Amino acid sequence: MSTSSPLPVVSFLSDYGTTDEFVGVCHAVMLRIAPGVRIVDITHELPPHDVRAGGLTLARAVQYLPDGVVLGIVDPGVGTDRRAVAVEVEGGFLVGPDNGLLAPAVAMLGGARRAVELTNEEYQLPAPGPTFAGRDVFAPAAAHLVSGVPITELGDAVDPITLQPGLIPLTQEGDGSVHGEVLWVDRFGNVQLNVDPAELEALGVTPGGAVQVTVKGKPRLARWVSTYGAGGESELLVVVDSYGLVSLAMPRGSAAAETGLKAADAVTVGPVEED
Repeated sequence: MSTSSPLPVVSFLSDYGTTDEFVGVCHAVMLRIAPGVRIVDITHELPPHDVRAGGLTLARAVQYLPDGVVLGIVDPGVGTDRRAVAVEVEGGFLVGPDNGLLAPAVAMLGGARRAVELTNEEYQLPAPGPTFAGRDVFAPAAAHLVSGVPITELGDAVDPITLQPGLIPLTQEGDGSVHGEVLWVDRFGNVQLNVDPAELEALGVTPGGAVQVTVKGKPRLARWVSTYGAGGESELLVVVDSYGLVSLAMPRGSAAAETGLKAADAVTVGPVEED
């Protein structure tokens, strides 16, 4: 990514959904300020107020986004004293609440070069009330940045080390297994874990072999395959997904429905225990 100006693309993520006018209004605000901007809608269907899900989604997406500005809005603290920030990274800027939402993407892009709190009201809309910062603060900041306004004009400098960290969980190893967590369940019911396949291989589990998957104390037998369609119907599978992480899947079915798993649930994976 390049920080050359102007930056013509804003990539936009939120938990606004598309039933209400919120996304359309943010689009309109950005287009009025930067008429030539192109807007990529990453998703607006995040679970309401789920900062963790938003941060993980940005982390998965950011390496594929075009140069420009990333606008992320999952903001349960809107109207409180949480900071609104813009962060400069390699290739552009990220704009959003300082609540951990942006942190995983910032890390994926090599860390923050500079950051500011969005305090300059000259680059904001007059706010009838404090509850729609997406329209009044974040969308205008993104549009001004994409138009070439220096980040330093948008507000007071912030030490990047003080930005809120993200909430990506780490695995633990114990009892010959990897203790992980569900990061994401996609619309097909595939269950992405925070487990690197190398962690399984280090325990002697190999592609093509059996894997023991334990959910809420109940062990299940799964098979490590290379594609979603490689197993039999209703067979629980372990697959390395498109992000390089271990996922649970079920051909023509939902692994999430079969196992009862949802985001943030604990899962243990490892070799099949001998009787």
